[in-house]
Amino acid sequence: MNIAIAGKEAETINYVKYVEDLGVRPLVTLQAEEIARCDGLILPGGGDITPAFFGESNHGSGNIDTGLDILQLQALDLCIAKQIPVLGICKGLQIINVGLGGSIIQDLPTAQRHKYMGGDQYHRCVVSQDSWLYDLYGDSMIVNSAHHQGIDRLGRGLRAVQRCPDDNCIEAIAHDRLPLLGVQWHPERIDQKRAMISGEKVLAYFASLISFSRNGCCG
Repeated sequence: MNIAIAGKEAETINYVKYVEDLGVRPLVTLQAEEIARCDGLILPGGGDITPAFFGESNHGSGNIDTGLDILQLQALDLCIAKQIPVLGICKGLQIINVGLGGSIIQDLPTAQRHKYMGGDQYHRCVVSQDSWLYDLYGDSMIVNSAHHQGIDRLGRGLRAVQRCPDDNCIEAIAHDRLPLLGVQWHPERIDQKRAMISGEKVLAYFASLISFSRNGCCG
């Protein structure tokens, strides 16, 4: 099994270790031909998405890399066309949403609940019972987040499967038909002692989805 990580090597060290710890081979790349040969794709965290990609001017977005956005959106399109499973983490979740026609709240009025200047912010979330995340963690969990933006309008075919009860911010998504998953938090670096959960479960589930897809069971 090969999992591509659509990002830059210097910015994806945690994601590489996350995949390697599962005993799976990661490939950090932004090349379409390399992604097409992989069995799954991780869209990692990072800066904010260029607002023009969801039809808005900039009113709160920062740390923008438009070239990277284009390549990640193209990677998502490729995977959708080839039915390659995709896991989006933080910005990666937002790339999935924007790629499917959704929009982003550029600066959450409750951003302090989701981003802490000295590191990750830990907070409680509730999980939909009819979801992949419920099967892993149950109906409530503590997550670690570092974002000041969030999903506004959901993209085509997407549904929210986890929310922060304090402000209703969407913290995880799934697609109704395609093998697309996303979390707004960071399973690749979550502190198990603080959260009382393991982020490895997310990747293990994603790997099982890849195996399912490779056997011709998705679509």
